[in-house]
Amino acid sequence: MKILGIESAALVASVAILDEDITIAEYTTNFKKTHSETLLPMLDEIIKMTGIDCSELSAIAVSGGPGSFTGLRIGAACAKGLGLALDLPLIHVPTLDAMALNIYSSDAIIVPIMDARRNQVYTGIYKNDCNLEIIKDSMAVAIDELFEILKDLDNKEKIKKIIFLGDGVPVFREYIDKNLEIAHDFASANLNRQRASNIAMLGLKMFKEGKSLLSDDMRPEYLRKSQAERERNVDKTDAGL
Repeated sequence: MKILGIESAALVASVAILDEDITIAEYTTNFKKTHSETLLPMLDEIIKMTGIDCSELSAIAVSGGPGSFTGLRIGAACAKGLGLALDLPLIHVPTLDAMALNIYSSDAIIVPIMDARRNQVYTGIYKNDCNLEIIKDSMAVAIDELFEILKDLDNKEKIKKIIFLGDGVPVFREYIDKNLEIAHDFASANLNRQRASNIAMLGLKMFKEGKSLLSDDMRPEYLRKSQAERERNVDKTDAGL
């Protein structure tokens, strides 16, 4: 069973094809180009390189958020277009769940953090000793609020170590080191960003569990309103509407 994975929730653009427990191909960039310029050419490249026919695909797994509003919309549009053209179901994979798969067979608490601006992060809390366990689902919180959540967790069950990963690490690393007293570390460069192979792998599991969607039903999970929506609400409040 072959699954196409698409990741575009942040700066990383990534596509992969997974066949059960084998990653056949993965193309990932972490560079300042818009995903509308990169995703389809990258997919075309791995299709040509592997010789796989799109008719061999069983489903398309797409990073469903949270993340960049523009990036998520581009990824969703790409997945929906391909799904309609190829008559394939889609699988909405939570971005942070897939990121947590980067850390495997560890007794550490895994905390992906994506920079959500305004001193906030998109985050979740996980364990992955061999099977991914969601301790706290995806959320948008201030970094200090995340610290309080982790302290509460540490009080309930002593945390051996926390591993942070994601594009929020460069933004908050110094602050984390200075203010978080729980033992922690940061994922290495090969493990600290989103990967489409993780999206495909988690998507395969979800697909086997019957968690697929029709193309028309795919909606990214933003967790909070866009800047334009927030500014519009402020304008309405100021106008007394």
